[in-house]
Amino acid sequence: MTPQSSDEGSSVAAIIGVLRSVQGLDLTPYDESFLCKAIDKRVQATGSRSREDYAALLAEQRAEAETLTRSLRISYTDFFRNPLAFALLEQRILPALIAAREQVGHGEIRVWSAGCAAGQEAWSVAMLLDELTQAHEPPLAYRIFASDLAEPELAVGRAGEYPANALGNVRQRHLHACFCQHGDNFAIAPRLRARVDFSAYDLLDEGSSSPQASIYGVFELSLCCNLLFYYRPAVQQRILAKICRALTPGGYLVTGETEHEIVPNTRGCAPWCRPQGCFKNREFPSDEEPRTDIRCVSRDIRVACC
Repeated sequence: MTPQSSDEGSSVAAIIGVLRSVQGLDLTPYDESFLCKAIDKRVQATGSRSREDYAALLAEQRAEAETLTRSLRISYTDFFRNPLAFALLEQRILPALIAAREQVGHGEIRVWSAGCAAGQEAWSVAMLLDELTQAHEPPLAYRIFASDLAEPELAVGRAGEYPANALGNVRQRHLHACFCQHGDNFAIAPRLRARVDFSAYDLLDEGSSSPQASIYGVFELSLCCNLLFYYRPAVQQRILAKICRALTPGGYLVTGETEHEIVPNTRGCAPWCRPQGCFKNREFPSDEEPRTDIRCVSRDIRVACC
């Protein structure tokens, strides 16, 4: 990133100050480049002549402060967004969790979808777990805790109803088994709804370790995809440290492809499969070695298309 001039830096600082006083929101955790781009887009959209003028506008118009705040909460996601990562989940990670739960003989598989946006990631995992656990008699229990800061997005996730054009990555067998058609939309089936909980949660909240709905945390699998790069490096590590602490020994962490280089700097998580952003917590079981190259598992991954 090109270094900012002192004037540019002071104008951004002024905007940060206004948001803190008007919205009670601290913008300092955000990556500087991302924050400046978001501000400059709003400067242009509002017809402000400069960042300084925009700071004055923010102080006068609470609605614009809310608009800027929403623009910082990137919520784009998709069903089965990263096909190879979901193939790893389907063929390797989730079967391993199921086998471990069978050995214990009780309890449920617990998953955390951190930064879940409108729920597509959580529902995608639910479809895989539904299919895999139904193959056992009796079916194994699972629970997915999906969290985000954006209430409008959480409302969409809770509703679990999506237009047909949002389901392009959903396989036909999952579409028939896991959705009910409502006019032009498709709604998540009730049995999956009973397994997924959506709640507002701030990953930067230092007073808690996991979403309140999860009671005590402790997850066998956590997903934190396409979120970390919006934050400064020190904040990235705070988020990762929290998520890793909430994992069971040997639990899995899945991040976005572009974030796989961030996690190795976090104490407690070791690479399991590069470059797909798959990691394991603490020690590997004695009979399993880290899979540090995607080629070592590619022969075992079969992405079904129907």
